[in-house]
Amino acid sequence: MAGHSKWKNIQKRKNAQDAKKGKIFMRHAKDIYTAAKQGGGDTDTNASLRLAVEKAKSDNMPSDNVERAIKKATGSLDGASFEEITYEGYGPGGVAVIVHILTDNKNRTAAEIRHAFKKNNGNLGESGCVAFMFDRKGYIVIGNEDGKISEDEITLQAIEAGAEDIVVEEDAYEIFTAPEDFEEVLNHLVNFDYTISDSEITLIPQNYSSLPEEDERKMLNLIDVLEDNEDVQDIHHNLELS
Repeated sequence: MAGHSKWKNIQKRKNAQDAKKGKIFMRHAKDIYTAAKQGGGDTDTNASLRLAVEKAKSDNMPSDNVERAIKKATGSLDGASFEEITYEGYGPGGVAVIVHILTDNKNRTAAEIRHAFKKNNGNLGESGCVAFMFDRKGYIVIGNEDGKISEDEITLQAIEAGAEDIVVEEDAYEIFTAPEDFEEVLNHLVNFDYTISDSEITLIPQNYSSLPEEDERKMLNLIDVLEDNEDVQDIHHNLELS
């Protein structure tokens, strides 16, 4: 993981997304859904969900939107039946892409996802075609914009909590855990009053790909189209943004 920062990729994408208020709410809804799906719908016992809800409310996301995202994840949304689907494929330049879907109409969604890939010089593949290129990990980011948290301090706390690895960035620390240790590590760090900038169980690329400018533009357009699809809950790729 050294030399490649998931956090830098996230920040570059979020800075572009946040220009549109609707995308802010969509991102929060997906973060809330993911947290509730992984750890349950109770904010008292699910630290990831609690943090996701707090961030959504700080951006004035309506409470109804928050509740709907939680209910979708826990299967308690009245009158709705959702199915989870994972698509794997390749973007421009052979970038590996995994898309997690939650849909009430898989035929419609399949057509939309296939069209998005085809239109942007990508193609869908068989199940498992790129999954082996990613590792499932717990992922926690602690902001350090003011430089007050020392590397020795956070490394000690992360290791004591059971983290596997920590990556030092200029303004943040990226902490990686085994999926089964994620909640314990997160709760430990929250209890020590660290500011959690991001937290999730996610897929981390084993290697990153760089693309020529034109192919990168097409790949980013593919990501934009997928992110605009309300059925898309999460996207993983191994593109290193320039």
